[in-house]
Amino acid sequence: MLEQDIQILDGLKGEYAKRTRYEQILYRQYAYFIDEGARKYNLNNDDSFSAYSDTILSAIHNIVNERFDGRSSLKTYLYQIFSNKCIDLIRKNTTNKHQVHKTMPVADAMSQLPDSTRTVIDGLITNELKATVRKQLDAIGEKCRKLLLMFEDGLTDKEIAAILSYNTAAVVKTTRLRCLDKLREKILN
Repeated sequence: MLEQDIQILDGLKGEYAKRTRYEQILYRQYAYFIDEGARKYNLNNDDSFSAYSDTILSAIHNIVNERFDGRSSLKTYLYQIFSNKCIDLIRKNTTNKHQVHKTMPVADAMSQLPDSTRTVIDGLITNELKATVRKQLDAIGEKCRKLLLMFEDGLTDKEIAAILSYNTAAVVKTTRLRCLDKLREKILN
């Protein structure tokens, strides 16, 4: 294994500040995968970027939880995850299963109900969602809560990076995705 790979692996297993620094290093080092995914798998840049961000998050999770055994280089490991994520996106977009994910928007379903019923259901849904999200935002930590609320208020990743002292907007996006995963996990459990 390359010396640089060993440093990144050790850094990702370190304390918070060191880990954050090495997450950024890892993210930047292989960011060219995004262009390659768009070219090789014929994905748009957003889908390729999303696949890459998911790749980095998965790899960091696996490394921190000792699931990466080091039988391959870090680059090979990341590229395999990235390739699988790209293929998953292609499959999702080209199979009939994709239709399952196209549900009727709540607004369309609600428009088919009588006005009085619609008002009651809308109020119940809104209150329940607000209570659940508020409770879970407190549970995921102050840093994630601030970042997600700023994003919800319409701030861009670049603006959030400046306010919260992140190095780049890309780091904010990766952190935001990680925070959203935490929030999603809390809400679903």
